[in-house]
Amino acid sequence: MKLTFRQRATWIAHLFKAVAYQYHRDLGIRLAPLHHRDLGIRLAPLLPEDGVAIDVGAHAGQHAKLFARAMPRGTVYAFEPGSYALSILRKTVFLHRLSNVVVVPRGLSDAPAVMTLSIPVKKRGSLGFGLSHLGAERPDREAVQEEVHLTTLDSFVAENGIGRIDFIKADIEGWEPHFLRGALTSIGRFRPAIMLEVNERAEAGTPDGKGVFEILEPFGYAIFKTFEHDAYRMTRVDRYDGPADYVFVPEARAQLLAE
Repeated sequence: MKLTFRQRATWIAHLFKAVAYQYHRDLGIRLAPLHHRDLGIRLAPLLPEDGVAIDVGAHAGQHAKLFARAMPRGTVYAFEPGSYALSILRKTVFLHRLSNVVVVPRGLSDAPAVMTLSIPVKKRGSLGFGLSHLGAERPDREAVQEEVHLTTLDSFVAENGIGRIDFIKADIEGWEPHFLRGALTSIGRFRPAIMLEVNERAEAGTPDGKGVFEILEPFGYAIFKTFEHDAYRMTRVDRYDGPADYVFVPEARAQLLAE
């Protein structure tokens, strides 16, 4: 991707933040040294030390770093199709020596494809790569676009002989229903915990109208909603309850997140 001078300068700033800071600590995932908030509600019980996590829309690697440290004997597959985010993600993984993170330069959807990824351009000219999304950009907003390759989780699992999945995180700007449709066999086989960003676009669903909650309903998951400014807090819900991160957990493990 060809960058302007402004975008090259902000790329350095984005890389620095990705390497030097750790966001999402409020998810309560255990790190060393132990964080004081890890004593209450947390996702750590859903991340076994030898487990397998799938990070869909890995961005600059903030979640991948957490998962890698929580599962030192496990593997994190970090899927990111955009070249801008990939360039930061790969350097973050390298500089943190995260040997258990496998960076996969693909997006995940309901079928293999080549699609357009739109990266919004901010008013000052830098790239809002955290809002990158598949499909056309709004006509009233400037964006940089590139072609990216997509596969399905089910295909990736079969092709790579993956024998377990313990946790899935997906934050892909409304594309979550498409991803889930390409992961149904893996979800049914492995019964992983799933953390999804669900907004109005994701809940509107695919062309047949099925959103995230309807797609996952047959699996009988317990559902927990996180809070925008305190993801450490979770409350159990039985339906979509507004834009938020939701954690879907097999009923047998629901007590791990119960207050």
